[in-house]
Amino acid sequence: MARSTYEGMKLANENKRPFVLTRAGFSGSQRYAATWTGDNLSTWEHLHMSISMVLQLGLSGQPLSGPDIGGFAGNATPRLFGRWMGVGSLFPFCRGHSEAESTDHEPWSFGEECEEVCRLALKRRYRLIPLIYTLFYFAHTRGTPVATPTFFADPKDPSLRKLENSFLLGPVLVYASTTPNQGLDKLEVTLPKGIWLGFDFSDSHPDLPALYLKGGSIIPVGLPLQHVGEASPSDELTLLVALDEYGKAEGFLFEDDGDGYEFTKGNYLLTRYVAELQSSVVTVIVHKTEGSWKRPTRHLHIQLLLGGGAMLDTWGVDGEVLHVNLPSEEEVSKLVLTSEKKYKEQLEKAIQIPDVEDIVSRTPIELKSSDWLLKVVPWIGGRIISMMHSPSGTQWLHRRIEISGYEEYSGTEYRSAGCSEEYSIINRELEHAEEEESVVLEGDIGGGLVLQRKIYFPKNAANIIQINSSIIAHSVGAGTGGFSRLACLRIHPTFILLHPSESFVSFTSVDGSKHEVFPDGREQIFEGRLIPNGEWRFVDKRLGLALVNRFNVNEVLKCIVQWDSDTVNLELWSENRCVSEQSPIQISHQYEVIRIP
Repeated sequence: MARSTYEGMKLANENKRPFVLTRAGFSGSQRYAATWTGDNLSTWEHLHMSISMVLQLGLSGQPLSGPDIGGFAGNATPRLFGRWMGVGSLFPFCRGHSEAESTDHEPWSFGEECEEVCRLALKRRYRLIPLIYTLFYFAHTRGTPVATPTFFADPKDPSLRKLENSFLLGPVLVYASTTPNQGLDKLEVTLPKGIWLGFDFSDSHPDLPALYLKGGSIIPVGLPLQHVGEASPSDELTLLVALDEYGKAEGFLFEDDGDGYEFTKGNYLLTRYVAELQSSVVTVIVHKTEGSWKRPTRHLHIQLLLGGGAMLDTWGVDGEVLHVNLPSEEEVSKLVLTSEKKYKEQLEKAIQIPDVEDIVSRTPIELKSSDWLLKVVPWIGGRIISMMHSPSGTQWLHRRIEISGYEEYSGTEYRSAGCSEEYSIINRELEHAEEEESVVLEGDIGGGLVLQRKIYFPKNAANIIQINSSIIAHSVGAGTGGFSRLACLRIHPTFILLHPSESFVSFTSVDGSKHEVFPDGREQIFEGRLIPNGEWRFVDKRLGLALVNRFNVNEVLKCIVQWDSDTVNLELWSENRCVSEQSPIQISHQYEVIRIP
């Protein structure tokens, strides 16, 4: 599919390079498409994992890859989004992306502090575009990854193979913080053998990665543009230079038209820059070139790194010989100390991204009976994240705040509206004077509809969880005749599959036929007279227990069993229809644990 799409786009316009994005493909698909790492979650764990995933794809032959920055499913916190943008802006493929049902995932949606960090991160990317573009040229001609593991800097050092929060962009080492309470100012950095000089663009921030340039390297740096369409070949070019222990450095810059295929005919320019220290003077020259593309007339800015972020500057014209005069060792030491002090002050003055809205730090609502302990999170879809059965000590729900647990949707699509919105608590009753303990939640699912859910333990039935759910029309537009869009109430609980070989779902259908459904990784749908006759059971023979789900068969159109390696979904679907104030969609059902022989 990637190849056919690529070739079709190329046939449509032979003067444009197609851009195709896929999340799956065979070996060789990197010739036709970029890859993103799939539908991830808005969690710190998935931020941390994204680095290894990009590196492993690079080692597997796919140089152009990256994750959904901020996470696709769930709601990112300000700090999580800002940190993810900080490191994601330096991945080969950089894109923020989230599902429609999540909260807004634009940088400005998380407050001024996060917006500023994202602005700094994206400026970094645009300044490093000349380096990244050059690395892609080498990936194209040599097969080398654009982003590589840190141990590539010293393959003989086994300790570098354990690092999961750093990577290399050519000779640039990127060190990121992927834990919420550890910013750049608290980051423990393990540097490979050799000279590694820290640098920034006067933008160091506790929520951005640290950058180091390997001694013996020269990297090209551009202007902090708004988009590449603003770039001109005549823009000022900067070379960052880090000398090795022998006082030498080299680096490359690849340039062409930026689109089309003239580069295949030799119409490009590959420049090898060389720097060398002799008698306190560093000389920077163009050592060698390839290609017929004419060198632009432009200013060249040389920045010689000294350590601690300190640097010396000189300016000239690209293609000419430039010199940087080194001061005495004492003056260099003063420059380094001054720069280190300035760097420390900059980090101290920077306003870190607050995480006061951190969704995982809120306390779930607890509902208790003598048999059950439930935990409910109103701020993410009103989901239930814990169904602990006290007499047996069994946790039935697959537990995760951001996804899974007990969810409800308002459409036929997976993770449609209702599962991730913030719900309001309409009513909360604690157990007293023989009254039932309950909570009533309500979430706005758009189009004048709300999804309302009452969770409670019926009087004198502490062994039963009762859930009454409804899609209600509150303010449907007059032009629709009082009816809403199509809606379908989907009850979507995800239960833990502790013993796959000894677990199954059993029920008797409306037509009287008996069914036992065993784990096989498939989705199995029961409709019409094949749906359970108001009750089905999730049986674990090893535990000697069954979770019984009872429901009003007149409210349920179909039932679905979906097995995974360690979970099972028992879904109840209503009919798919329009809703009015007089005709809500509702499903009332309950859960009970019973012992089986």
